[in-house]
Amino acid sequence: MKIAIIGTGGVGGYFGAKLAQAGYNVTFVARGAHLKAMQNKGLHIKSILGDFRLDTVQATDTITELDRPDVILIGVKSWQIREIREDISKILKKDSMIIPLQNGVFIAEELSEKINRGNILGGLCRIISEIESPGVIRHSGVTPIIIFGELNNAKTDRVFRVQELFRTAGIASEIAEDIEADLWKKFITICLSGLLVVSNSTYGELRELRGTRQLMIDLLTEIFLLSQKMGVHIEADFVDKTVAFVDTYPYDATSSLTRDVWDKKPSEIEYQNGTVVGLGEKYGIATPVNAFVYHCILPSELRARGQRYEAFIPNNVSIK
Repeated sequence: MKIAIIGTGGVGGYFGAKLAQAGYNVTFVARGAHLKAMQNKGLHIKSILGDFRLDTVQATDTITELDRPDVILIGVKSWQIREIREDISKILKKDSMIIPLQNGVFIAEELSEKINRGNILGGLCRIISEIESPGVIRHSGVTPIIIFGELNNAKTDRVFRVQELFRTAGIASEIAEDIEADLWKKFITICLSGLLVVSNSTYGELRELRGTRQLMIDLLTEIFLLSQKMGVHIEADFVDKTVAFVDTYPYDATSSLTRDVWDKKPSEIEYQNGTVVGLGEKYGIATPVNAFVYHCILPSELRARGQRYEAFIPNNVSIK
């Protein structure tokens, strides 16, 4: 089985390395110094579950060089999906399976605008990880897991084959009973990333102060109420469960969006709090905390992208 990892950051690098360690034919797509380090020295995983090193890996910076992979895990940022989906369409076999692991609830829809929907599964993951240095991935929190499934929740032979693939690589996985609900649960949780930015805090700092803890709860509650308005099936006590889960994060942990904004890089803000604001306006749900977070980050986002507001077309204008 040929596997492609498109985007070898904290997510793609970790899961792809586990698959390669298990002996699967894995090709990584990366760029810059990270790619060069992988090509010259392999890939090193530092993990709370145990470190390991791959002395040699197959790696490229060109998606169209990939040779008809059977399974594609996409680990790029959400806003990069539109940039790469046409190239992905050129390397697919009829039965290739794409599992996007981005944050956001409309990734499959964006992919399907250029790719046959039959090639796409719904997917998400839970892990706190990042590129520590070129060629080195650091997994610092949360037991890694991939949750995936058919977009219509059917239990097909291929999803069981993929689950077996993950099992033999030592990757925890679940076949979703309701992939839309699971995507929304991840979405609600990850939208705390923007609150970390504006509060200039880690998850530990955010949760331990009464005021920021209440903001955290209010932000989560707004998105939960929005999901209910949209008919997403999420249990009534989900916000309480999420707060309890965040309480288990490493004290100094942050998120990729948080680090991107702090590092003055383009971020996924449109796919997180920006999407909440757009959907809230569409469905008549007030989202004041998410709106505050989004609009506070927007000026730095525009600077990172070299854009002026009047020329900026936010992704959430395409919300269905």
